[in-house]
Amino acid sequence: MKIILAKSAGFCFGVKRATSMAFDSADSHERICSLGPIIHSPQLVEKLEEKGVSVVGRVEDIHEGAVIVRSHGITADEMADLATKGLEVVDATCPFVKIAQDHAALLSSEGYVVVLVGEEEHPEVQGIVSYAAGVDVYVVPDQAKAEGIPRSKKIGVVAQTTQPFENLRQVVDVCLRKSKELRVFNTICDATSVRQGEARDIARQVDLMLVIGGFNSANTNRLAQLCSEIQPRTYHVETAIEIDSAWFDGVQTVGITAGASTPQWIIDEVVDRVSGLKK
Repeated sequence: MKIILAKSAGFCFGVKRATSMAFDSADSHERICSLGPIIHSPQLVEKLEEKGVSVVGRVEDIHEGAVIVRSHGITADEMADLATKGLEVVDATCPFVKIAQDHAALLSSEGYVVVLVGEEEHPEVQGIVSYAAGVDVYVVPDQAKAEGIPRSKKIGVVAQTTQPFENLRQVVDVCLRKSKELRVFNTICDATSVRQGEARDIARQVDLMLVIGGFNSANTNRLAQLCSEIQPRTYHVETAIEIDSAWFDGVQTVGITAGASTPQWIIDEVVDRVSGLKK
């Protein structure tokens, strides 16, 4: 059995930066928490908890110490509340997410109706939306939902950083028909595009595809979806222990990729587990 491991599998720049900041801050602060999980990897969050970094869901539940802002960012109101409480803030928001927040704020300040291509319940999306103040904001996951956006003189479009480019393009096509003036910021992270393209290429070459990452990770779920559209024998796992040897009956080539929040040690354990099945 041959194994093809994606070159880009695992941490992206923003996640690597956030986790490094979190571990460094844990070593330098006696009391510290993160506002929401620092990244969408339950296993890494558990390691941070072992170092004293508790996960807190609401600003009002934080009374002292330092606060790490997760890589997905938080809302503008939450950031303001942290400042009002005088808490030390370690802002680990991904720089690419910051750019999306800034563009949403710019569009709203110039009177554009804001269309955000993404998943409404995702914390990154909720944060970006909060920066588009004083205008109508529509969060649409796809072209079909975009058809429900009312016609407006000026529409501005931004995207959740982990969206597929094709999804953004299709929504932009709809918005072009619904506006007299359209302004688009492509806020999709380059790392996302690279990972998705690489995953598609590998899925076309293999008999079975493994996608590793948190079940709560949007970019990992999207990788699994994209791979399964090409290779139906695609399995999304968080850790090596979930792998079933029966999946590999008759399989000669296995592809492995991982979401941007997946630690290297988990990828290594999955590769070791699959390699062991060859014997």
